[in-house]
This record gives sequence, C-alpha cells and structure tokens, in this order.
Amino acid sequence: MQKIKNIAFIGAGNVATQLGFALVGAGFKIVQVYSRTQTSAEWLAGKLSADFTISIDEIKLDADLYIISLTDDATGEICKKLDLRDKFVVHTSGTLPLDILSSISNRYGVFYPLQTFSKCRNINFQDIPLCLEANSQENLDLLKKLAKKVSEKIYEINSGQRKMLHLAAVFACNFPNFMYTIAQKILGDADLEFDLLKPLIRETAEKVQTINPVDAQTGPAIRGDRKIMEQHLELLKDNKELYDLYKFISDQLVTSNKQPENEQL
Repeated sequence: MQKIKNIAFIGAGNVATQLGFALVGAGFKIVQVYSRTQTSAEWLAGKLSADFTISIDEIKLDADLYIISLTDDATGEICKKLDLRDKFVVHTSGTLPLDILSSISNRYGVFYPLQTFSKCRNINFQDIPLCLEANSQENLDLLKKLAKKVSEKIYEINSGQRKMLHLAAVFACNFPNFMYTIAQKILGDADLEFDLLKPLIRETAEKVQTINPVDAQTGPAIRGDRKIMEQHLELLKDNKELYDLYKFISDQLVTSNKQPENEQL
C-alpha cells in the first residue's frame, strides 16, 4: 500500500491552517500550498515550510495526497479546472458529496474534521473527530492511517450522514455563537461587560459533556414562567427581529414541556 508522506494543500483558510499545523506536528511534510490570493498562500506556506503558488497550472504533481480545503463553491469551481489523474485527493467539506472529486482523479476521499477553526487559536487535534470516506477500501485505509497520526477519534461515515452531522454542528456551534453576539450587544447597551456571562457559558457547555442536553435545559421558558418571558419581550419591543427570535425559541421550549429539577436560571 502506498504511504502518505508529502501533502499539498489547495486552500489556505482556517481549516487548512490548523490541519496543516497538525500534520506537520505528526511528521508529515507539506510540499505546497495553493491559494487564489498570494498573501494567504505565502503566509501559510511560510508557517509550514512549504512552497506556494497562486496558479492552478503550477500545482505540483509529486505529492502523495492533495487536500482541498476551500469553501463549497470554490471547491466546485476548482473541480472543473484541476486534473490530478491518479493522485489521491480529498476534501474537508461537511456538506459536499464524496463523488464531487471524481472529475479530478480516480482516487478520492473525504477528510472532515468536526471542529470550529480560527487561524489565531492553537488547537489540539487529538480530541477532534475526523470523519472519513473514500471511493475504495484501500484509499479509506490510507486515510485512516493518516488520521490516526493526528487524532484519537476516527469515524467512517458516508456523505449523507456527514451532511446531517454538519447540520447538527451548525445548530450546536454556529447558532449559539450568534446568540453570544446578541448577548454581547444587549450587555453593551446596558453598559455591562460580556465577561459577566463567561462562567455561565462555560458551565452550559460543560454540562452537556455528562448530561443529556434535554435534561440540562433550564430557563423561564422550560419552566413555563410566562411573567419573566413577558418582561423580556417588553425589553425587546423596539427590536422586532430579536423580539420574534426570543418568542419563537421560547415557544419551542414551552412546547417541549420539559421540567428539569433544581431549576436555577
């Protein structure tokens, strides 16, 4: 079986950056970084001691693995232009199907790390679920060997399952983070610091590590406290968007009719 030693990145965003760091730390060599913008390509290539290019025609053909880490739209576009023939190619998307890469090569797969990434934050890949898929058992085995070098959590899931996982991740990660933004604005308007909420945010996230989310739910809506909810809605009466958002989510919680013990908030 072919071994993966040399890797090329097509993309230089958050996922490529953190995955690149993890792979280099695990002993792999990044030979090239491609990006449409020179600043991004040069910056990441410098961090990974790799060459860089902003031209698709100059992507090297001597890597053992090509990792496409772009937005879904950009991945679709590059699939129309890139020809890697018998090279092993994977994408890191949570939503794109496996076979979108079939026009690029006859060897392809998915290497999807389930995590939120930012270039400015160090992250430990050992605890990140890596979701794998490939168009052959041999290619899947290669990906598993690679994945085990950077994470202890390896999952083989198909394209349909991965799309549902990504949907769940949006609800679990992106939407709550947007709620933090709203909360920060509400506090700012009252001349209060967001730091006041950080212990609450930490405890909320930590509880679901050991408690089923439905059992961890607290708040006025889940206990049916209409008086407090009406007070909150009164405070939001001049902001229709937040008023409607608060009411919709509260109504959903009331409908769930869950009454946890030892309610505190």
